[in-house]
Amino acid sequence: MWKWVQALDGVLRGEATRPSRLQDGQVPVPLGGLSVLCILLGAAYGLCMGVFAVVSRDEPQYMQVLASMVKVPALFMLTLLVTLPSLYVFNALAGSRLGGLAVLRLLVASLSVTLAVLASFGPIVAFFSLTTASYPFMLLLNVVVFAVAGGLGLGFLLQTMHRLTLPERLSPPPIPASVAADEPWGALEPTSGAPSRNVRAVFACWVVVFGLVGAQMSWVLRPFVGAPDRPFEWLRPRESNFFEAVRRTLSALFQ
Repeated sequence: MWKWVQALDGVLRGEATRPSRLQDGQVPVPLGGLSVLCILLGAAYGLCMGVFAVVSRDEPQYMQVLASMVKVPALFMLTLLVTLPSLYVFNALAGSRLGGLAVLRLLVASLSVTLAVLASFGPIVAFFSLTTASYPFMLLLNVVVFAVAGGLGLGFLLQTMHRLTLPERLSPPPIPASVAADEPWGALEPTSGAPSRNVRAVFACWVVVFGLVGAQMSWVLRPFVGAPDRPFEWLRPRESNFFEAVRRTLSALFQ
């Protein structure tokens, strides 16, 4: 387990995605270990998310806590499953040498970044759950947290893909003399040069696809927070969509 945590730390610090470690077209991360950590980190955030269902009702709804702990990891794993084939095709179009297994490793590494950020927000979400009774506010707070975590995870993915598609990917950007030559790069540190416009367009399209799939997947798996005036449900009937629900929640919050 400790080795997996160290591997995640290496991903967050950018050590696992240095150009010198990507030169053979591989992503040197433990696939199984990071997958387990993704599930644990997602469950940790789900626990914090479910606090609102415990403190906002006359009778605490502990089943919602359990459901959230299951659904948050499931949301990301199912999104990975749905979008993996498209990432492989987009990756091939962009000229990267990553094979199928390497693409899977890269996507899992990206999810580990997303879920690490998400879990770090867990105590904040639990704090607001304890200090507010506004269900619309808690819904929107979680939407914002997911958006921030997802944005950082996709930023990591894009920077790594750029390093794999740039001809200069083996040449790091200039390092100040005051910094040691072996100083680790940040995971989101831009590389020298820039990918072609077509490559950027290909990755931008895939990011949009991933975001749309993830948003709608969260709608399919709802509820995550649990409305205080509704009984517990594992899943709700299919209706509307994620974006319409956000619009309604915004209206309810400001009313």
